[in-house]
Amino acid sequence: MKKIILLFLVFLAVSCADNKKNEAEQPVQDTINASEEPEYRVLDSKFINKDSLMAPFAEELANFSEDRYSEVKPLAFDRNIPEIQDAIQSGMLTYEELALFYLKRIQKFDRNNSRSLNSVIFLNPNLLEEAREKDQASGEGEKYPIFGIPVLLKDNINTENMPTTAGAVALQNNQTDDAFIVEKLKENGALILGKANLSEWAYFFCGECPSGYSAVGGQTLNPYGRKILDTGGSSSGSAVAVAANLAPVAVGSETSGSILSPSSQNSVVGLKPTIGVLSRSGIIPISSTLDTPGPITKSAVDNAILLSAMTGQDPEDPTTQNTAVISNYDTPLENSSLEGKRFGAIRGLLEDSLYVRAVNDLKNAGAEVIEFEAEEIELPNFLRLLNLDMKKDLPAYFQNYGGDLEVVSVEDVYRYNTQDSMGRAPYGQSLFEGIMRDSATSAEFTAVKDTLRINGRAFFDVPMEEHNLDAVISINNYHAGYAAVAQYPGITVPMGYGEDGAPRGLTIFAKPFEEQHLLEWAKEFETVSQRRISPENYND
Repeated sequence: MKKIILLFLVFLAVSCADNKKNEAEQPVQDTINASEEPEYRVLDSKFINKDSLMAPFAEELANFSEDRYSEVKPLAFDRNIPEIQDAIQSGMLTYEELALFYLKRIQKFDRNNSRSLNSVIFLNPNLLEEAREKDQASGEGEKYPIFGIPVLLKDNINTENMPTTAGAVALQNNQTDDAFIVEKLKENGALILGKANLSEWAYFFCGECPSGYSAVGGQTLNPYGRKILDTGGSSSGSAVAVAANLAPVAVGSETSGSILSPSSQNSVVGLKPTIGVLSRSGIIPISSTLDTPGPITKSAVDNAILLSAMTGQDPEDPTTQNTAVISNYDTPLENSSLEGKRFGAIRGLLEDSLYVRAVNDLKNAGAEVIEFEAEEIELPNFLRLLNLDMKKDLPAYFQNYGGDLEVVSVEDVYRYNTQDSMGRAPYGQSLFEGIMRDSATSAEFTAVKDTLRINGRAFFDVPMEEHNLDAVISINNYHAGYAAVAQYPGITVPMGYGEDGAPRGLTIFAKPFEEQHLLEWAKEFETVSQRRISPENYND
């Protein structure tokens, strides 16, 4: 039975010095073979069941009839935010009914049944009350597009009325204030729907656990191939919930591939922004060098709306202080075009028929596509960077943003888990063990970061300068490691489905702070290709 290896380790394996093949010819494989069923030691959560999850809404859901659900469905299902807002402004729908629609779908599909996806960990107990407040205020002045729209948050993002656990039993009582990006969402009128399951500790915990597993949330499953196709990680629950219409939009986080991987593998749009576009304060970290939150949605326009609603300069995150705050990424999308844009296609990926078709879609829309051979560039000490950052960044989170917890370090969490290994760490804690063993002087650590940044940028900059490219196009999260250490942004857009039914994404990488262009190109590719199809077992 094939084991699913941690994304970071797989990336390093294909990038290491003794690899004789070009990394572009041997890309990261983050989906499992459809003929092999994943080896799940644990499927359902021991801490969550459908009844407890839905208890705060029992009366309202009982009164939300199947007839009304059926009437709401064409107004919300697979609709983008502007379309939903039009339905509300026309009086066909209310924000309360919109919230009830998603609660009903979570009740139907997320826990304790033959189609359960295990994508949601917690729900906002005040959701319906807050939705009714939005309905009362809906006619009062100009509203931001996210107003009244339910947003699901990856459960490493602090929220004031739900625990923030990173999927870990040790943090199940971690009651916190809102993270900065959550404050911004609320300021702009968003409703916080709840918290999404994830690969525990954002997939930097157990070396051979399947993506999408956490002790608190159980095993997240891919709606395009439940118990067959990998979900990608670590923002698994965020991408799965959006794909299956359990939430209109969601927020994930990425260190190296953790938005791009699950978004591409669940046929949704995921943006990994430049470091500094969005604040990281109040988010459980792996690496202050590489971490960033980002939007996961079904369309580029929704991605732009959600990104805009989270931006702001945060005094507690210095990376945001020197960035221009753009509050309307969605507005310029109306005039976007691919005409004359120059994209670099990695020659080693042109054996992939879906990639070739996507290249032709871009050409047909007026873009120029230039083939190039990817450089063989190493990323030495990538894992060590993550070890050294998390060793200092996690205690800093506990001290500055965590709730009243007994754990204050990686070592504390490790010891806590050993008290009940089968319940708290059934796949082991090998990556935490690596963190505890690792150390470096300040000079050594700086050298590691500098080398990785230089090498990561060289991977993109050499072809971009040689061929005067606007961006480089890839597949799924194949080159996410280079973009991570380069601190370059990337966006993935559905480009079709393999013979096994596995979704695939066209991923576009650009230079820092090119999010506006990435969103424009994604929107145009989405328009000309129209490749996304909802998972057929979740359409009722």
